[in-house]
Amino acid sequence: MNHKLIGGILMVVGTTIGAGILALPVTTSASGFITSSIALWVCWLLMSLCALIMLEVNLWFPEGSHYISMVRATFGVKAEVIAWGCMLLLLYALLSAYISGGSDVLNHLLALIHIKLPQVLTAILFTALLGWVVMSGTHWVDYSNRALMSVKLISLVVLLTLMLPAVHGAYLSEGEPKTFPVALMIMLTAFGYSTIIPSLRTYFNSDAKAMRRVILWGSGIPLICYIVWDLAILGTIPPTGPQGLDTILASGRVTSELLQAIALLINSQLITRLAGLFSSICVVTSFLGVALSLKDFLADGTKIVKNTKGHVSLACLTFLPPLLVVIFYPSAFILALNYAGLLCVILLVIFPVLLAWQAQNKLQTRCEWSWLGHRLTLGILALVGLFLLLLGIGQLI
Repeated sequence: MNHKLIGGILMVVGTTIGAGILALPVTTSASGFITSSIALWVCWLLMSLCALIMLEVNLWFPEGSHYISMVRATFGVKAEVIAWGCMLLLLYALLSAYISGGSDVLNHLLALIHIKLPQVLTAILFTALLGWVVMSGTHWVDYSNRALMSVKLISLVVLLTLMLPAVHGAYLSEGEPKTFPVALMIMLTAFGYSTIIPSLRTYFNSDAKAMRRVILWGSGIPLICYIVWDLAILGTIPPTGPQGLDTILASGRVTSELLQAIALLINSQLITRLAGLFSSICVVTSFLGVALSLKDFLADGTKIVKNTKGHVSLACLTFLPPLLVVIFYPSAFILALNYAGLLCVILLVIFPVLLAWQAQNKLQTRCEWSWLGHRLTLGILALVGLFLLLLGIGQLI
């Protein structure tokens, strides 16, 4: 396995495992460990199939093509408007969340060396530093992500090694399987990495075989991490009580409350610091992946020429809106994130299936893996996507 392939896999892992991994066991705790593990595996399978379909469709278009080019060529202007709205809402909301979390991390690091800056300045500094990496190209994102992912995965392994001996088997057997639909949208969002596929396709020079390995390995590693992390948290923290998972979920401050509960129940300063380090790096790696996806999406949709002036325009379009949201409306992104699961179903499940169906008719192309583009496969996935969309809408109502 060459270094570039490893880098691609780690970019998918970094984009997938975001700060939300800390909230995942809290939201899935009501259904129990076994049910949530099965549901996570099913979500991984669904999102992986749709990601592979997205790759196949993208390969039918010139390099650099993103959602807008694919939707425009297959469905026309009306569908293009929907794609613009859904993609911008999802990616800007995620980027706002990561800028907000990342500026907190940067503030804490600066405080360690006795530097105190206003929150606005740290948000600008955080965005400028990582924005420079993203605008420098995919290879810079790859190299930065490799270094961060090394620390991230090592800290996660050490964290799990220290926590697993404290697992109580009785906690794992609790839960109501019928409650798992409540957390389904969170689980689907936890595998929402497909937006980075067009960027990686260009990076791998349209090598379909390498890209399939990147998708399967890059999404399979988070699946294992999620299940083991669920095991550690659900087996360590009681489901109910003052420090229980239900109380943490009701608090509205899931990440900080979970870290505090871990510190109190396990009573280890090392675990607390490792959990803080892990969550901090999650914010940075996810920022890089989402920002790269957004930059390339905007470049495709606006057809901005990638010269010096074009790069400045792309940087402004990519980073200014979420930065302004964080500065002037710090809680605005929370509303959009409530719809993140629905947006993932629309963009990463329904759209790829419809694109594959329509493109095969209109462009007379076929998937290299024939079963992947078969009418039966696409029909089943479309029905699953529609069911999930209706389920998500029902939960919001």
